[in-house]
Amino acid sequence: MPIIRREFIRLSGVALVAPSIANIAFAQTQAGPKLTQILRNDLEGQGQVVQETVVSLVEFPPGSAAPWHMHPGAQELLHVIEGSLIVEMEGKGRAVLEAGQAGLIPAELVHLARNESASATGKALVVHSRAAKDKPLIVVVKK
Repeated sequence: MPIIRREFIRLSGVALVAPSIANIAFAQTQAGPKLTQILRNDLEGQGQVVQETVVSLVEFPPGSAAPWHMHPGAQELLHVIEGSLIVEMEGKGRAVLEAGQAGLIPAELVHLARNESASATGKALVVHSRAAKDKPLIVVVKK
């Protein structure tokens, strides 16, 4: 009989404490934001110097495209947040970036981005790391 009583008391204690432990554990998992690293890459063609960072939201309506262009002294990080975009880089080919994917475009490299969807808008967060603030951010290139 004493063994059954001891077991009952132990289980009762666990039953009383378990919800509190679960609440503490649940609260700890909700405490902070989730960080997902999208892309990590060294600077290219800028002498490893950054003078300015420019962050932009670019929206591509269905079937639209940016012209061929380059960014003098500025590398570009393009992170697609909605839809998908085609990025073409002179001498490096083309890449399809879906929502959640990112691409890095080195400074001075002629490129374009376009949305080939007939119905969905493409959106991208674009970050330019500039080593030369005295140069224009965008130069359109005729091809």
